[in-house]
Amino acid sequence: MSDNAHRCGVIAIAGRPNVGKSTLLNRILGAKIAIVTPKPQTTRDRILGIWSQPGAQILFHDTPGIHVATKALNRRMVMEAQAALDDADAILMMTDASDPATCLKQDNNVINRVRESGKPAVLAINKIDLIEKASLLPLIETYSKAMDFKAIIPISAQDGDGIENLTDLLVTLIPKGPAMYPDDDLSDRPLRFLVAEIVREKLMLALRHELPYSTAVTIEEFIEPAPPAAVRISALIHVERASQKGIVIGKQGAMLKEIGTAARHDIQDLIGRPVMLTLFVRVDEDWTTTDEGISTVLDN
Repeated sequence: MSDNAHRCGVIAIAGRPNVGKSTLLNRILGAKIAIVTPKPQTTRDRILGIWSQPGAQILFHDTPGIHVATKALNRRMVMEAQAALDDADAILMMTDASDPATCLKQDNNVINRVRESGKPAVLAINKIDLIEKASLLPLIETYSKAMDFKAIIPISAQDGDGIENLTDLLVTLIPKGPAMYPDDDLSDRPLRFLVAEIVREKLMLALRHELPYSTAVTIEEFIEPAPPAAVRISALIHVERASQKGIVIGKQGAMLKEIGTAARHDIQDLIGRPVMLTLFVRVDEDWTTTDEGISTVLDN
């Protein structure tokens, strides 16, 4: 196919926290590049997912959930989401259908930002597997009155229902042009970033009821010797309190070992090689409360 017929463009995936944006991106790509946990605001940074098909390439930006932000870390996350809207050719807004009575009210902030962007927008109503079919049509009508979406498509990111219809439509919203990345690329994020995200995912899953959001993971060492030797990785888990450090380590180091074992399994799947993973925990007091603290931890 000639470049004149080929399409390539940027789609920002926007929505409030925990509506399934990262799950959808992973489903579309057929690979896991965005971490997923039951906790809202798991995604902190824009993550580029590259979807390539004959005739089209979509650069999806998975974004942090849009919410009312009062803390420095949360403000940074919302700024990341807004920047993605500003950079996109079109917007894929997602909502969660599991609470039809209140979801529109919860989405008002997101809808306002999408409308103000002036970009063409599609609404994906996610988690349709969790509601009665009779509730779906009224929900579609409610959202069609709230904003002039190009289309409203019911989907289940978890099961894959409606995904092909969604991607077919999104292709029509991006401009004509050549692909920007090789067909086999899935993301522009470096391997170190993806590895750190895997560790953070396992941390949040293991301590979902105990651990606050004030944790981060940075990669201190990433050594790739010639195969078949194992890749050696050292990761640092940042917390804000000494008490949190004790929770992460656990009794006789049991919790840290559990997190490391789960993370190592996924990292080995990601890079296709044996991995030796060492985890450390450090207290960076109140790092989430100031821009300087956030920059020190997250931008290194």
